[in-house]
Amino acid sequence: MAEWQYAQQHPNDQLCQLHHFSMKKKTASGDVEFVITVKEYIHPPDPAMRFYATADKQTNQTVAPYTPCGWGSTLLVALSECVKAVHKFPYQPV
Repeated sequence: MAEWQYAQQHPNDQLCQLHHFSMKKKTASGDVEFVITVKEYIHPPDPAMRFYATADKQTNQTVAPYTPCGWGSTLLVALSECVKAVHKFPYQPV
C-alpha cells in the first residue's frame, strides 16, 4: 500500500490520487489537445474498477455531447479506454 493511502480516515471520503496525461487528436481544423485525468481510488465504488479516467473536453458537441472516459482495474486499462473514447466521436468546437 502506498503511503498516501494512509491519509484516508473514512472510506466514504473516496480519497484518490490523480495522474495526468495529454494527447492530441487530429481534426480538419488542426490538432486538439485533450488532458486526461486518471483517478486511482483506495476504495473504489466498484472494487473491480480501481482507476477512472476522464477527458477535459467533450466530443460530438453538435449532436449529443460526450465526455470521453474509461474504467479499469489498472491505470493502463482506464487510460486506454479513455483514449479510445476520445477517438470514437469527432471533435466539433461550438
